[in-house]
Amino acid sequence: MEEAGAAVATAGEAELNWSRLSVSAETLESELEARGEERRGSREALLRLLLPHNRLVSLPRALGSGFQHLQLLDVSGNALTALGPELLALTGLRTLLARNNRLSGPGALPKGLAQSPLCRSLQVLNLSGNCFQEVPASLLELRALQTLSLGGNQLQSIPAEIENLQSLECLYLGGNFIKEIPPELANLPSLTYLVLCDNKIQSVPPQLSQLHSLRSLSLHNNLLTYLPREILNLIHLEELSLRGNPLVVRFVRDLTYDPPTLLELAARTIKIRNISYTPYDLPGNLLRYLSLASNCPNPKCGGVYFDCCVRQIKFVDFCGKYRLPLMHYLCSPECSSPCSSASHSSTSQSESDSEDEASVAAHRMQKVLLG
Repeated sequence: MEEAGAAVATAGEAELNWSRLSVSAETLESELEARGEERRGSREALLRLLLPHNRLVSLPRALGSGFQHLQLLDVSGNALTALGPELLALTGLRTLLARNNRLSGPGALPKGLAQSPLCRSLQVLNLSGNCFQEVPASLLELRALQTLSLGGNQLQSIPAEIENLQSLECLYLGGNFIKEIPPELANLPSLTYLVLCDNKIQSVPPQLSQLHSLRSLSLHNNLLTYLPREILNLIHLEELSLRGNPLVVRFVRDLTYDPPTLLELAARTIKIRNISYTPYDLPGNLLRYLSLASNCPNPKCGGVYFDCCVRQIKFVDFCGKYRLPLMHYLCSPECSSPCSSASHSSTSQSESDSEDEASVAAHRMQKVLLG
């Protein structure tokens, strides 16, 4: 252990740096036990312990005593399949780095984690590059967490209980198999950085606009075809990465339109012509249906829709920096062109408009922030 001793001496009194020494588990145990004994009689507490890339298959048992003042533990790049009960003895731990191991399943974290002092002390947790298929339930009880990294795992979803982490400022979930963003994610008032790149996400919930502290949103390399209009409410957003999504590659203009039912046609007529009625004139179910009318956003239309609408992608200026493709809901195909309700354009004019739009597509694409 002469090499290890030299590494420790250069790291300072408050830090033990045994990175990339490939020491055996037995040697590491004895050295940590000796260091723990030394620290018990010393006023200088060990604050940082760096053990990455040492072929560890379990946490050293010596961590279970004498290291209660430890603030940072780095066990990245080992062969850990579980973080054992020794972790619970590190009552002052603030940062735990355990990326690039073999952690997976609910047994990867020690029992009683949610009830331990770590629930109040741990602020940074990096478990990226492991084999988790779901976010461990006990992890969602670490209420003091400010940074959580679970990138490069095998996560299939984000649990709704993510909203329990009210102190969270940075959430990194890139490089997984996530398909949906739960609306509960919007209930994190301090979230500043959200990384969801390299997943299989197809849509962004409009509730995400409630993340008023959000400054950086990474959504590149997903399956997004549009963004909700509500994303314009993220006035503090400084970085938006969208490259590698269908919405950056192509924009859908004409989408499937199912004709409205007779019920909706009748309801539209009542609303558009302002036909008066009272609660005594119609059954309760029809009164409720009429209350669900949505106004067509085309200012030259004045129509309404209920169940049947036309979806259209429109470019909208965002923060004066770039243009985003946002989804609009219109009452009929005739409203897809801004001039359609004012005048009936000829077929040649429509074709010309399409050509003009195609000619500026490349210019518009350059104004979308691609990260």
